[in-house]
Amino acid sequence: MPEEVWVNVGRADELQRRAVQAVMVGRTRVALTYQGEQFGAIHGSCNHVGGPLGEGTLEGEYVVCPWHYWKFHCRTGKGEPGYEEDAVPAYEVKVENGQVLIRSTARSQRSRKPHCPHPLARTPTREEGPIRVLGLSTTAMTAGHPRYSTSDDLLEVSLQHASEHLGCETRLLRLRDLSFRPCEGFYSKSSRACTWPCSITMMDPKDEMDQVYEGLVHWADVLLLSTPIRWGAASSLYFKMVERMNCIQNQETLSNTHLLKNKVGGFMITGGQDNIQAVAGQLLGFFAEIGVQFPQFPYIAHSRGWSAEDMENNIRYVQHSQDLREGAEALAQRCVEMAKLLIQGSLCDNRLARGGRKAHELDTHAQLHGSNDEGAS
Repeated sequence: MPEEVWVNVGRADELQRRAVQAVMVGRTRVALTYQGEQFGAIHGSCNHVGGPLGEGTLEGEYVVCPWHYWKFHCRTGKGEPGYEEDAVPAYEVKVENGQVLIRSTARSQRSRKPHCPHPLARTPTREEGPIRVLGLSTTAMTAGHPRYSTSDDLLEVSLQHASEHLGCETRLLRLRDLSFRPCEGFYSKSSRACTWPCSITMMDPKDEMDQVYEGLVHWADVLLLSTPIRWGAASSLYFKMVERMNCIQNQETLSNTHLLKNKVGGFMITGGQDNIQAVAGQLLGFFAEIGVQFPQFPYIAHSRGWSAEDMENNIRYVQHSQDLREGAEALAQRCVEMAKLLIQGSLCDNRLARGGRKAHELDTHAQLHGSNDEGAS
């Protein structure tokens, strides 16, 4: 049995002023709680991704992790009802002579309830088959009252061309049809608090951002995205989506994990006002940052200028413009052709790598066992 050591962490009258706080017991960070005139102490690291429980809040008798809201009983360390198997170590606490003492050896062990990996957590692997083109519409629209959208029109033209003339598989996702929560700023608490898959996606089965992640990370070779111009910027739905894509970019910077490989992007930007280059620049900058690559001339755009408020004429122009339709088709073709080159290059690299490994194995075998000529001599 280890020697019983009690560590003095401070005066009781001061420590009881806060419901939850972090204290050090030797080199161990502990979450000390005060609830119902009673102190409790549990390990300071959450079972999920190591969130600091001592910086959390107290909800009833449960410490709530500040990163992703996992809960642990403030004295037993057990998870909330239904998740009792997810437990953090608990420590004995006593008060002597007005001082709070915590025993250095935990009286219970950490245990983890088995969790099946989230479907999105699998390694991205391109399955054999034709080029796959994902269309993403970021146009907001009133449910049940559809209207004509110039950017959606051009996106549908490009997808139809990819399907009917380029032999591609296509999918269309309209962000307005998906119910997904905005980014809740986990990264702002700690870089490690932003996870892949997104913490919101893992916590909330009703969050439909998983369809975007699945389509972009695991399915598509080509992304064709459309947006209107809203006050000189892309649509609000676009920004709501890309904020949630921060978890993809963070995998690059935090763990050197490349979720997007050999992905090609193209954009359709339309609006009744100018600022096309600024909108395109934002799209190109963000998607380049998460690993998407672009063909020559990676976007098409249409705007009638700042003073053109006659939207009816703008709509008629796009509806009847053969140039814009041909531009949408050509953009799809440029993206698909580039995707083919990237995929073929990746296959060649894989074959060369396998060949190099095989040659190395044969060379090693020869060195260990000698060649036939050496055996004959």
